[in-house]
Amino acid sequence: MIHDGRGRKLPFDPAEALTHLRASDAKLGDLMDRVGPFTLRLDSSASPFESLLESILYQQLHGKAAATIHRRVKEIYHGAPAPQALLDTPDERLRAAGVSANKIKALRDLAARTLDGTVPSHKTILKMSDADIVERLTEVRGIGSWTVEMLLIFRLGRPNVLPVTDYGVRKGYALTFMRAPKSRPLASNDLPKPDVVFRRGQRWAPYRSVASWYLWRACDLAKGTEPTGRLGR
Repeated sequence: MIHDGRGRKLPFDPAEALTHLRASDAKLGDLMDRVGPFTLRLDSSASPFESLLESILYQQLHGKAAATIHRRVKEIYHGAPAPQALLDTPDERLRAAGVSANKIKALRDLAARTLDGTVPSHKTILKMSDADIVERLTEVRGIGSWTVEMLLIFRLGRPNVLPVTDYGVRKGYALTFMRAPKSRPLASNDLPKPDVVFRRGQRWAPYRSVASWYLWRACDLAKGTEPTGRLGR
Protein backbone atom coordinates (compact mmCIF):
# COMPACT_ATOMS: atom_id res chain seq x y z
CA MET A 1 0.00 0.00 0.00
CA ILE A 2 1.14 3.54 -0.83
CA HIS A 3 0.00 6.47 1.28
CA ASP A 4 -1.67 9.70 0.15
CA GLY A 5 -0.66 13.17 1.31
CA ARG A 6 -2.39 12.63 4.66
CA GLY A 7 -0.95 9.20 5.37
CA ARG A 8 -4.03 7.24 4.25
CA LYS A 9 -3.48 4.12 2.21
CA LEU A 10 -3.93 4.14 -1.57
CA PRO A 11 -4.59 0.73 -3.11
CA PHE A 12 -2.20 1.41 -6.00
CA ASP A 13 1.26 2.81 -6.64
CA PRO A 14 1.03 6.46 -7.87
CA ALA A 15 4.53 6.34 -9.36
CA GLU A 16 3.56 3.35 -11.48
CA ALA A 17 0.37 5.15 -12.54
CA LEU A 18 2.27 8.28 -13.60
CA THR A 19 4.76 6.25 -15.61
CA HIS A 20 1.95 4.46 -17.41
CA LEU A 21 0.02 7.66 -18.19
CA ARG A 22 3.08 9.45 -19.57
CA ALA A 23 3.87 6.48 -21.80
CA SER A 24 0.31 6.12 -23.06
CA ASP A 25 -0.58 9.77 -23.74
CA ALA A 26 2.03 12.46 -24.45
CA LYS A 27 -0.46 15.33 -24.20
CA LEU A 28 -1.64 14.14 -20.82
CA GLY A 29 2.02 13.89 -19.84
CA ASP A 30 2.47 17.56 -20.76
CA LEU A 31 -0.44 18.45 -18.46
CA MET A 32 1.09 16.37 -15.68
CA ASP A 33 4.35 18.29 -16.05
CA ARG A 34 2.50 21.61 -15.74
CA VAL A 35 0.44 20.51 -12.73
CA GLY A 36 3.19 18.80 -10.80
CA PRO A 37 2.99 15.94 -8.26
CA PHE A 38 -0.09 13.78 -7.83
CA THR A 39 -1.44 14.76 -4.41
CA LEU A 40 -4.83 13.07 -4.17
CA ARG A 41 -6.09 13.16 -0.57
CA LEU A 42 -8.63 10.56 0.44
CA ASP A 43 -11.85 11.42 2.23
CA SER A 44 -11.67 10.52 5.92
CA SER A 45 -15.30 9.43 6.33
CA ALA A 46 -15.51 6.27 8.38
CA SER A 47 -18.19 4.57 6.29
CA PRO A 48 -20.00 4.68 2.94
CA PHE A 49 -23.03 5.94 4.85
CA GLU A 50 -21.15 9.02 6.06
CA SER A 51 -19.61 9.69 2.64
CA LEU A 52 -22.96 9.43 0.87
CA LEU A 53 -24.72 11.54 3.50
CA GLU A 54 -22.23 14.32 2.85
CA SER A 55 -22.62 13.91 -0.92
CA ILE A 56 -26.40 14.25 -0.68
CA LEU A 57 -26.11 17.40 1.41
CA TYR A 58 -23.67 18.95 -1.07
CA GLN A 59 -25.77 18.24 -4.17
CA GLN A 60 -26.79 21.37 -6.14
CA LEU A 61 -25.30 23.73 -3.56
CA HIS A 62 -22.21 25.92 -3.50
CA GLY A 63 -19.49 24.54 -1.26
CA LYS A 64 -19.78 27.12 1.53
CA ALA A 65 -23.56 26.80 1.88
CA ALA A 66 -23.38 23.00 1.80
CA ALA A 67 -20.58 22.95 4.37
CA THR A 68 -22.71 25.06 6.72
CA ILE A 69 -25.66 22.67 6.40
CA HIS A 70 -23.40 19.67 6.87
CA ARG A 71 -21.96 21.22 10.03
CA ARG A 72 -25.46 21.93 11.40
CA VAL A 73 -26.57 18.35 10.73
CA LYS A 74 -23.53 16.98 12.57
CA GLU A 75 -24.24 19.33 15.48
CA ILE A 76 -27.63 17.66 15.91
CA TYR A 77 -25.86 14.38 16.66
CA HIS A 78 -22.69 15.79 18.23
CA GLY A 79 -20.77 14.25 15.34
CA ALA A 80 -21.57 12.05 12.38
CA PRO A 81 -25.11 10.59 12.71
CA ALA A 82 -25.80 6.89 12.92
CA PRO A 83 -28.43 5.57 10.47
CA GLN A 84 -31.04 4.80 13.15
CA ALA A 85 -30.50 8.16 14.84
CA LEU A 86 -31.15 9.91 11.54
CA LEU A 87 -34.33 7.93 11.00
CA ASP A 88 -35.49 8.91 14.49
CA THR A 89 -34.92 12.63 13.87
CA PRO A 90 -38.08 14.66 13.11
CA ASP A 91 -38.20 16.31 9.71
CA GLU A 92 -38.61 19.70 11.38
CA ARG A 93 -35.22 19.45 13.05
CA LEU A 94 -33.47 18.60 9.79
CA ARG A 95 -35.30 21.38 7.97
CA ALA A 96 -34.17 23.81 10.67
CA ALA A 97 -30.58 22.81 9.80
CA GLY A 98 -31.26 23.78 6.18
CA VAL A 99 -31.93 20.35 4.65
CA SER A 100 -34.56 20.46 1.91
CA ALA A 101 -37.58 18.15 1.87
CA ASN A 102 -36.21 16.11 -1.05
CA LYS A 103 -32.84 15.68 0.64
CA ILE A 104 -34.52 14.59 3.87
CA LYS A 105 -36.24 11.82 1.90
CA ALA A 106 -32.91 10.85 0.34
CA LEU A 107 -31.16 10.81 3.71
CA ARG A 108 -33.87 8.63 5.23
CA ASP A 109 -33.65 6.19 2.31
CA LEU A 110 -29.86 6.12 2.71
CA ALA A 111 -30.21 5.36 6.41
CA ALA A 112 -32.82 2.65 5.84
CA ARG A 113 -30.78 0.99 3.10
CA THR A 114 -27.70 1.08 5.30
CA LEU A 115 -29.57 -0.72 8.05
CA ASP A 116 -30.92 -3.37 5.64
CA GLY A 117 -27.46 -3.95 4.15
CA THR A 118 -28.02 -2.46 0.69
CA VAL A 119 -25.38 0.15 1.53
CA PRO A 120 -22.43 -1.96 2.68
CA SER A 121 -20.06 -1.35 5.55
CA HIS A 122 -16.58 -0.04 4.83
CA LYS A 123 -15.11 -3.50 5.42
CA THR A 124 -17.52 -5.06 2.94
CA ILE A 125 -17.23 -2.39 0.26
CA LEU A 126 -13.44 -2.85 0.11
CA LYS A 127 -14.03 -6.36 -1.24
CA MET A 128 -16.52 -5.28 -3.94
CA SER A 129 -15.83 -4.43 -7.57
CA ASP A 130 -16.40 -0.91 -8.87
CA ALA A 131 -19.36 -2.08 -10.97
CA ASP A 132 -21.01 -3.85 -8.03
CA ILE A 133 -20.59 -0.76 -5.86
CA VAL A 134 -22.23 1.45 -8.49
CA GLU A 135 -25.09 -1.02 -8.91
CA ARG A 136 -25.75 -1.28 -5.17
CA LEU A 137 -25.42 2.37 -4.20
CA THR A 138 -27.47 3.81 -7.04
CA GLU A 139 -30.45 2.00 -5.55
CA VAL A 140 -30.49 4.76 -2.93
CA ARG A 141 -32.76 7.71 -3.59
CA GLY A 142 -30.77 10.72 -4.78
CA ILE A 143 -27.59 8.73 -5.49
CA GLY A 144 -26.54 8.57 -9.14
CA SER A 145 -23.51 7.15 -10.89
CA TRP A 146 -21.53 10.41 -10.54
CA THR A 147 -21.91 10.42 -6.75
CA VAL A 148 -20.71 6.82 -6.54
CA GLU A 149 -17.79 7.58 -8.85
CA MET A 150 -16.70 10.35 -6.47
CA LEU A 151 -16.83 7.89 -3.58
CA LEU A 152 -14.79 5.36 -5.57
CA ILE A 153 -12.07 7.92 -6.28
CA PHE A 154 -11.98 10.09 -3.18
CA ARG A 155 -12.96 7.64 -0.44
CA LEU A 156 -11.80 4.25 -1.69
CA GLY A 157 -8.92 5.38 -3.89
CA ARG A 158 -9.96 3.12 -6.76
CA PRO A 159 -7.49 3.71 -9.61
CA ASN A 160 -9.55 3.18 -12.76
CA VAL A 161 -12.61 5.46 -12.54
CA LEU A 162 -13.35 7.99 -15.29
CA PRO A 163 -16.43 10.16 -14.57
CA VAL A 164 -17.14 11.11 -18.18
CA THR A 165 -20.24 13.18 -17.34
CA ASP A 166 -18.41 15.35 -14.81
CA TYR A 167 -18.20 19.00 -15.89
CA GLY A 168 -14.68 19.47 -14.54
CA VAL A 169 -13.35 16.37 -16.29
CA ARG A 170 -14.93 17.46 -19.59
CA LYS A 171 -13.64 21.03 -19.19
CA GLY A 172 -10.17 19.78 -18.30
CA TYR A 173 -10.29 17.55 -21.37
CA ALA A 174 -11.23 20.50 -23.59
CA LEU A 175 -8.41 22.60 -22.16
CA THR A 176 -5.88 19.79 -22.60
CA PHE A 177 -6.85 18.04 -25.84
CA MET A 178 -9.05 20.46 -27.79
CA ARG A 179 -8.66 23.98 -29.16
CA ALA A 180 -10.51 25.59 -26.28
CA PRO A 181 -11.24 29.33 -26.79
CA LYS A 182 -8.94 31.57 -24.80
CA SER A 183 -10.89 34.82 -25.28
CA ARG A 184 -14.02 33.74 -23.38
CA PRO A 185 -15.17 31.18 -20.79
CA LEU A 186 -15.94 27.72 -22.10
CA ALA A 187 -19.55 27.21 -23.15
CA SER A 188 -21.37 23.88 -23.04
CA ASN A 189 -20.88 23.37 -26.78
CA ASP A 190 -17.11 23.76 -26.30
CA LEU A 191 -17.03 20.65 -24.10
CA PRO A 192 -16.46 17.14 -25.44
CA LYS A 193 -19.26 14.61 -25.38
CA PRO A 194 -18.85 11.93 -22.70
CA ASP A 195 -18.16 9.27 -25.33
CA VAL A 196 -15.22 11.32 -26.65
CA VAL A 197 -13.68 11.41 -23.17
CA PHE A 198 -14.39 7.71 -22.74
CA ARG A 199 -12.67 6.74 -25.99
CA ARG A 200 -9.44 8.59 -25.27
CA GLY A 201 -9.64 7.43 -21.67
CA GLN A 202 -9.27 3.83 -22.79
CA ARG A 203 -5.53 4.42 -23.20
CA TRP A 204 -5.29 5.65 -19.58
CA ALA A 205 -6.58 2.39 -18.06
CA PRO A 206 -5.97 1.02 -15.48
CA TYR A 207 -5.24 4.46 -13.97
CA ARG A 208 -8.10 6.57 -15.25
CA SER A 209 -8.77 8.02 -11.78
CA VAL A 210 -5.31 9.57 -11.80
CA ALA A 211 -5.92 11.00 -15.27
CA SER A 212 -9.24 12.42 -14.03
CA TRP A 213 -7.47 14.10 -11.12
CA TYR A 214 -5.10 15.80 -13.56
CA LEU A 215 -8.02 16.95 -15.75
CA TRP A 216 -9.56 18.61 -12.69
CA ARG A 217 -6.23 20.30 -12.06
CA ALA A 218 -6.23 21.60 -15.65
CA CYS A 219 -9.29 23.63 -14.68
CA ASP A 220 -7.39 25.05 -11.69
CA LEU A 221 -4.49 26.01 -13.93
CA ALA A 222 -6.84 27.79 -16.32
CA LYS A 223 -8.24 29.82 -13.41
CA GLY A 224 -4.78 30.46 -12.01
CA THR A 225 -5.80 29.02 -8.64
CA GLU A 226 -4.85 26.27 -6.28
CA PRO A 227 -7.24 23.29 -6.06
CA THR A 228 -10.44 24.33 -4.29
CA GLY A 229 -13.76 22.84 -3.19
CA ARG A 230 -14.69 19.30 -2.28
CA LEU A 231 -13.07 17.93 -5.43
CA GLY A 232 -9.90 19.92 -4.94
CA ARG A 233 -8.31 17.09 -3.05
